[in-house]
Amino acid sequence: MARIWEADPSALFVRRLGKSAAELGNSDDEEKCPDMWQLDNGDIAVIGRDLTASYASRLPSGVSIGADERLVVIPGNMLCAAKADIPDA
Repeated sequence: MARIWEADPSALFVRRLGKSAAELGNSDDEEKCPDMWQLDNGDIAVIGRDLTASYASRLPSGVSIGADERLVVIPGNMLCAAKADIPDA
């Protein structure tokens, strides 16, 4: 069965959403830090800590993680800093 939405691995990074982890005080290592980017097709790429295994057994009802998906966690202040860059629905 085909999925309604599929990630496009050829999409390119267009712009960072919010501030970098270093700007927010979440990292002092530019090579290993969480981030959020808008892609040229409108999708969002999130770089965070892979906590799939930690959360898999305690997901809320109705939430699932596909075999090719990962649950990533980013600092809350990073999402808050990106609010201005995220359009309203």
